[in-house]
Amino acid sequence: MAKKFSKPNLSRIINGDIPIAADTPITVDKKRLDHTLVEQYAQYNRSTIQKFIKNGQVTVNQKIITKPNYLTSKQDQIELKILEAENNPPKIPIIYSDDKVIVVNKPTGLLTVSKGNFNPEPTLESLGYIVHRLDRDTSGVIIIAKDEATRTYLQKQFQDRRAHKIYYAITTGVPKLDQAIIDIPLARNLKHPTTFQPDPTGRAAITEYKVLANSEHFALLMLKPKTGRTHQLRVHLKHIGTPILGDPIYGAPIKFPSNINRRLYLHAAQLEITLPGGIRRTFEAPIPDDFSYAIANLISTQAVQNVLQ
Repeated sequence: MAKKFSKPNLSRIINGDIPIAADTPITVDKKRLDHTLVEQYAQYNRSTIQKFIKNGQVTVNQKIITKPNYLTSKQDQIELKILEAENNPPKIPIIYSDDKVIVVNKPTGLLTVSKGNFNPEPTLESLGYIVHRLDRDTSGVIIIAKDEATRTYLQKQFQDRRAHKIYYAITTGVPKLDQAIIDIPLARNLKHPTTFQPDPTGRAAITEYKVLANSEHFALLMLKPKTGRTHQLRVHLKHIGTPILGDPIYGAPIKFPSNINRRLYLHAAQLEITLPGGIRRTFEAPIPDDFSYAIANLISTQAVQNVLQ
């Protein structure tokens, strides 16, 4: 029994049984909008292009089209509007730069890497190859490689625990011990996949802390992470009952002081690492003004002086 053609009219056209009028559009010449834009903008992959379209950034013949599978022809006038943030790299303080690396002082609120393929916000990725990360709300020193080989060289030091970091944090509450090592494994919280929690079956996570100063309700801590797990410092400090002030995820539900800037009071102050060529360097990021102000007002002016020395 002969197999039936699924589209009999198309079969007749192909066989020449049905003539095609001169003004009949040929759908073979049509192309999906996302495919057309991928050819025109080779710097973006198809997934990113589709997000541009769904975001209303594409017009066909001056009409906004939000469907990636919209069919276009060669005669169509297609325009892609690139948002300003996608073209402008972030302007952030540079601590050090050479032909292999750039070290910057990341301000709070700036993303280290993009969320997904399309992200209209500026990120540190525009400066080079990301070696390690700081959370969006964490400020401080971060090193970025200028080529793939340098990134691999630097990342190996983080993996082997040969890169050393020092953070400062203001905590809500005062730790019971003035100095201690928190050795508690962490794992992703499956109920809230973007967060982490202590878990005996999780990955090793070690944090050394020292109380530099404190008042009745707040403390200034120096933190030395021995491992680099996501949210490690934030989860460890919450676990011992002194979460970081301003932490939107792990923080204590307290009334935020009205005269203090709302932010996560965690700052990466120092990074010690070996640069390509074998040169060991220590880079420092000054404590932001709003951080110093919070220390002075919540703890003491002398505590600020001790940290800045």
